[in-house]
Amino acid sequence: MTTELPHADPRRSIRVPLTADVSLRRSGQLHYQVKVLDLSPHGCRIEFIERPALEEQMWVRFDGLQALEAEVCWVDGFVGGLNFFRPIHPAVFDQLLSRLGPASC
Repeated sequence: MTTELPHADPRRSIRVPLTADVSLRRSGQLHYQVKVLDLSPHGCRIEFIERPALEEQMWVRFDGLQALEAEVCWVDGFVGGLNFFRPIHPAVFDQLLSRLGPASC
């Protein structure tokens, strides 16, 4: 008899649901506005206008912050996950959340 262990969530931090417009830039292209659907210090879930390739490099910019370099880690249709190369500092993350507010229903 085998017993399956519960699958652990591989995320490094909890994602916070929100809806915010951010600037997204793909390598060699101009930036455009997209929606962020959730956010953690290590990455975000984003709604793309053009479907990206896995491991594609992008830059995400929240108002008031420098652009965050990120890599596409998953894609499902026009929604995907970005992993930031450098995590957002906890104090900056808290300030960003208080500015953006919770997801609207």
